[in-house]
Amino acid sequence: MDFIEYRPLDIEICDVTLRDGEQTPGVVFTKEQKLAVASELDSMGIEVIEAGFPVVSACEKETVKEIANQGFNSRICCLSRAVKGDVDAALECDVDIVSIFIAMSDMHLKYKYHRSFEEMLGCAKEAIEYATDHGLKIRFAAEDASRTPIDRLKRAFKEVESEYKVQYVSLADTVGILNPSTTKYLVGEIFKTVNTSICIHCHDDLGMATANTLAAAEAGAKQLHTTVNAIGERAGNASLEEVMVALRVQYGIDRYDTTKLTALSRMVSEYSGITPSVNKAVVGQNAFTHESGIHVAAILEEPRTYELFLPEMVGGKRNLVVGKHTGTKALKGIINSIGFCLEREELCALIEKVKVCTEEKRKSISREQLERLISQVRQEQKAPEKQEEKFTI
Repeated sequence: MDFIEYRPLDIEICDVTLRDGEQTPGVVFTKEQKLAVASELDSMGIEVIEAGFPVVSACEKETVKEIANQGFNSRICCLSRAVKGDVDAALECDVDIVSIFIAMSDMHLKYKYHRSFEEMLGCAKEAIEYATDHGLKIRFAAEDASRTPIDRLKRAFKEVESEYKVQYVSLADTVGILNPSTTKYLVGEIFKTVNTSICIHCHDDLGMATANTLAAAEAGAKQLHTTVNAIGERAGNASLEEVMVALRVQYGIDRYDTTKLTALSRMVSEYSGITPSVNKAVVGQNAFTHESGIHVAAILEEPRTYELFLPEMVGGKRNLVVGKHTGTKALKGIINSIGFCLEREELCALIEKVKVCTEEKRKSISREQLERLISQVRQEQKAPEKQEEKFTI
């Protein structure tokens, strides 16, 4: 980071778990669950919370309104199509920001709207004018921006900026087609064109949503969109925990309370019914789990040898696992850490039992299993002594 050139980051996070995250197939949050997640996001210092899409249902509208009236430090945002009725629903919710979106790509104009770009831009302007007249802050979002001609995006954003003084323009990589290089180019081109703050909304279809979000920040994007556990439509969105920790570790942005990330991840996992993969960065079960003997031995000396950041930074815990790849030195450190001390002969016997056991069962050994093996080894080591005593007598 000391050797590359990038624009100093001026960012804020808009978490969209309660809206885009809930669009994950099969996921529906209750009002109480949404309030609990919003409260946690607010306590972590997230600047903007996208609470929902009010026009979807009366219950959704009620929930968004209740979140907006909690007195959070976070500003509350909701989604709206370029339709007066959607804006009315947003107004009834007392939100701070309404995100009015249209798609401008040829694909969406032809197959979704069956209308021209001019017609859709006209609809957007009408909705934006109506929302502005009623005192709402506006985020004008381009759905499928990553497949829209850049000149078309520039024109739309420039016209809306000059005519209505919107607070944000937003680029959505709706199908996750961008990579860090193309993200940086796209955001850079828009950054040169408008004075309005730029938002980036990335999907993870190619597994690059977090990387693209950070590339956008380097190129000048102000508002970074995330979801907890990277949930969302299809392959999900940019991960809140990954973006937040990367901002701290790589860019020195430490104003967010990262110690709540693991607990929030588990909360959203419980509410959504979707458990992050064990190797999920930051909050996965194996994020701070070590089995390899070389790794464990080094970790026992200095955790930073194999951990980029300490688990405590994200509210996690280190887990040293006994398995096929565990060496004698690592095993000694592990058993000492759980309160046992073995002689060298006992330790050698234990390591053999561990390797046989893990190869037969094809999985690592739990603490309870390890304690049972230690008991077996001690009993076996004592048995020859008793036999020898009997023979001598």
